[in-house]
Amino acid sequence: MKYLIVGLGNKGPEYENTRHNIGFKVAEKIAETLEAPFKTANFGWMAEGKHKGRKVFILKPDTYMNLSGNAVRFWMQKENIPLENVLIITDDLALPFGTLRMKMKGSDAGHNGLKSINEMLQTQNYARLRFGISADFSQGRQVDYVLGTWNEEETEKLGERIEKFSKASLSFVFAGIGNTMSAFNGK
Repeated sequence: MKYLIVGLGNKGPEYENTRHNIGFKVAEKIAETLEAPFKTANFGWMAEGKHKGRKVFILKPDTYMNLSGNAVRFWMQKENIPLENVLIITDDLALPFGTLRMKMKGSDAGHNGLKSINEMLQTQNYARLRFGISADFSQGRQVDYVLGTWNEEETEKLGERIEKFSKASLSFVFAGIGNTMSAFNGK
């Protein structure tokens, strides 16, 4: 059985430690846990590993956020991975910092990466793992906030939260979405 875990983010050093790149950070932790190094591949960087006998592809698209769907569709088709075995990891302004929410489907909620995936896959019915980044910005400053770096308090808690999200992602692979949602949502 094959799985595709996609951490959304933007390529380039100027985006590396921004809130919008949390998907990349979680993907890197998953790859580290599976001892699967990233290699340059079509549409991004890919790591291949095994978790409890299941093949896991971990993708960091290099398409920039608003074209993420191209990478997801390409790798689903190339590796013949069914939609129910795809997990997208993304940031979410509507959740308090560090909050974990896994869902089986949903709207893009204004997130350009999810919007691109919805358009390319022609569905919203795929698993997504949302990392709360809160909405602590003044009116008209959303872009600066999501493309800004973590504050000191967030930075102190970030490692533990990334670890939790990595565990939830691997739980999705082995235990399925329902069990993972019950065990991890809100924690």
